[in-house]
Amino acid sequence: MHFQHKAILRVLTIVLLFTSTLITINPTTVQAQSLSELSNLNVDELSDTQIRELIRRAAELGLSETELLQMAKLRGLSDFQVEKLKNRIEGLESSSMGSARSGSQAGKRDARSQGDLNEINQGFFKYQQELFFFEEESSPYFGGDLFYNKNRKLTFEPNINIPTPKNYILGPGDMIYIDIYGQSERYMEVNINPDGFAIIENIGPISLSGKSIEEATNILKNRLSNFYEGMRGSNPNTYLQVTLGNVRSIQVHLVGELRLPGTFTLSSFSTVFNALYAAGGPSENGTYRNIKLIRKNKTISTIDIYDFITNGKADLNLQLEDQDVILVEPFEGRATVEGEVKRPKIFEVKNGETFADLLRYTGGFTDEAFQDRIAVSRITGKERSVSDIFKNQFDIFTVKGGDKYTISKVLNRFTNRVQIKGAVFREGNYALTEGLTLKQLIANADGVRGEAYLERGSILRTNEDLSTEVLTVNVRDILNGSAADVRLQREDVIRISSIYDLQEEFYVQVTGEVRNPGTYPFSKQMTVEDLIILAGGLREAASTKDIEIARRVGTPQEGLFSTLIPVNVDKSLVPSDNPQVLEPFDNVIIRRKPNFNLEKIVYIEGQVNSPGAFAVQSAQERISDVISRAGGLTAFAYAKGATLIRRTEYFNTESEQLRRQKNLMDLQLKLQADPNNTEAQELLLERLFKDLGNKDASKSAAESAAVSEIKRETVAGIAESKGDFGQVKIRETEAVAIDLEKIMSNPGSAFDLILEEGDIISIPRQLQTVRLRGDIVYPTTVRFENARGLKHYINKAGGFDNRANRKRTYVVYANGDVTRTRSFLGLRSYPSIEPGAEVFVPTKGPRVPIRPGELVGLTTGLATLVLIISQITQ
Repeated sequence: MHFQHKAILRVLTIVLLFTSTLITINPTTVQAQSLSELSNLNVDELSDTQIRELIRRAAELGLSETELLQMAKLRGLSDFQVEKLKNRIEGLESSSMGSARSGSQAGKRDARSQGDLNEINQGFFKYQQELFFFEEESSPYFGGDLFYNKNRKLTFEPNINIPTPKNYILGPGDMIYIDIYGQSERYMEVNINPDGFAIIENIGPISLSGKSIEEATNILKNRLSNFYEGMRGSNPNTYLQVTLGNVRSIQVHLVGELRLPGTFTLSSFSTVFNALYAAGGPSENGTYRNIKLIRKNKTISTIDIYDFITNGKADLNLQLEDQDVILVEPFEGRATVEGEVKRPKIFEVKNGETFADLLRYTGGFTDEAFQDRIAVSRITGKERSVSDIFKNQFDIFTVKGGDKYTISKVLNRFTNRVQIKGAVFREGNYALTEGLTLKQLIANADGVRGEAYLERGSILRTNEDLSTEVLTVNVRDILNGSAADVRLQREDVIRISSIYDLQEEFYVQVTGEVRNPGTYPFSKQMTVEDLIILAGGLREAASTKDIEIARRVGTPQEGLFSTLIPVNVDKSLVPSDNPQVLEPFDNVIIRRKPNFNLEKIVYIEGQVNSPGAFAVQSAQERISDVISRAGGLTAFAYAKGATLIRRTEYFNTESEQLRRQKNLMDLQLKLQADPNNTEAQELLLERLFKDLGNKDASKSAAESAAVSEIKRETVAGIAESKGDFGQVKIRETEAVAIDLEKIMSNPGSAFDLILEEGDIISIPRQLQTVRLRGDIVYPTTVRFENARGLKHYINKAGGFDNRANRKRTYVVYANGDVTRTRSFLGLRSYPSIEPGAEVFVPTKGPRVPIRPGELVGLTTGLATLVLIISQITQ
């Protein structure tokens, strides 16, 4: 029963729903068709508004669309009409979803865009390209660079993404957004067609062209209020807003004295300045002061570009409309301003303007301008005349075309200046006060410095005829009052010299084994120890018993360059009882200790019991000594294959100073890595940072490499001058063949070489192969066989090749020795083979074919020889 009651209630609800909906939306429907006869209802006669209202009220009563269709069918609506109603509801839902999407996008609309943008840009780009070609220098006319400058561009391009201006005039091509909100909601995008109408669905065309946004809003509100009653009355609940969407383009005609006159496509937001930029601005004959905007054959505005340049007034609210004409007439008059103004240019002037107006256009005087009198050159009939404008006449002197105004600089002279230079504490310019004397001026300059030469000072005085004279004074006597003071005059220049200005600058030098050799300032009573301390102290290699002072000869003699003074100093640099005092320009030379050298290192690698680095103990240390220190040879050592690798004279040896610097750098890194250094270690680290910053080490390295570089250049010169020497390679190291068996069996013999710095003794393991290279059939490495000769190994590699040069075959042994094949009476003696040897078979080189001419010559010669022999035998 409960279910039946509920169904009855739903039937009554749907009947009331249809009744109330149809009566509310369209009362005539009730008259034409009774609701009791719902079975005769034609869905096609219902409007979309009635269907939407039906759906809305069903939703308010909690009925779904399916239940709505079921109830309509139970009430007597035919299946055909129910299907139509269903399709209408689904169609409206799709439309509503689209509107909803549009409505959601209304809050997230794309930025307003400009129509015909490509066409607009095309005109701008063409203009810019042409000016890039023709314009090279800045314009001499004021404002000539405003609309084009190759370094800057002031395009006056309008900003279209601004709030919709209420005074914007709509036209064909514009798009407007119509937003209805409040009790009713709807969003529309409407384009204004070429006829000037905005066509709105279910409402019809509305003429909006030529109307401002504010006027268009009122027109649309009046029309739409017929369909949205909530817009009417003093207390509306539905509202309307009109905003500008994508904007149209307009065509503007620019004629007259322009760089590029013509018709330009511009944005409807454009102003006169934007149009002038598109045309490149006025030409040289065009006016900047009287540009006319003509609309519908009437001048609606006159633009003065100078007002924008000088005052910033551009009247940007005056927007262009389609088919506007901008006329640039020839200029009225021009005046030239040159000299000390901030903008020395040619200016366009109007009738009635004064020099004060012209001065405002120039930006005013510079700081050095002479403002009391301005020179003007004016055209008067057949010729020019010159006039003067005084400062009190700027506002009344009328400017005319052709005037030329010259603003001069103030004079480069002083009315009350005196100068003091030299050995005073404050040199410079001083004011000449009434009765100023030399003693007072020195006091104003805070007195003389200690090194001042007071016995003689000078005053350079300028006379009335601009000639000069020098007055000599005794400054000391004037300061102590024993001489009369000197009264100064305008433009006097007082010079008090320093004693050092009157003599050559003194210095001393130290050369050789000090940490920082070089030139140092001379001081009185300076000793050799003092100079060595200034130079950072002695190096480890310095000899304190063999120091010389090279002193300039006081009385030059022929063939005598300097006096040499031997000096001995204490290594701790404690002053001696009778120290040698230095004189200016002395050069202290500190030599090295005899036979002083840093430790020399040699290396042994390979088959010894303790391979590695070894310090050379003495100058006579030999190979056998170091091998003994290395524990001797191992059981696997191959003594015959031992090699000594030695540096050549071209080896870039590190200087002692550079090596010492590397050691100090290593010490520095270790101290930096330790966070727990003692106070002494931190001080040491600080000294290392200071010492390692000097350039002495790199200088020493360069000096030590000089000899090696000279040798390289010498060999290179020989190689260039002699073609057969051009293949010589300069090596920094070479392999020296040694006979280690003889060395170890007879230490100290001629075979036992004395070692040098950087020598490497390489002792290989027992070798068991022989390598074959060169012009043989199959170059390879074969096993060594005792008591086998070279030919045996050649056959192992397939034998000699066709172009093999057998008589020049040679063998390189493991220790670096080389032995070649010897020939005697046609018999060849090939070298013996040992383990580790390499056999090299040279090639004879390519065959040179006999040319036809050479063959003919050879044949002719043979024939002639046969003929001669036959004649002789007869």
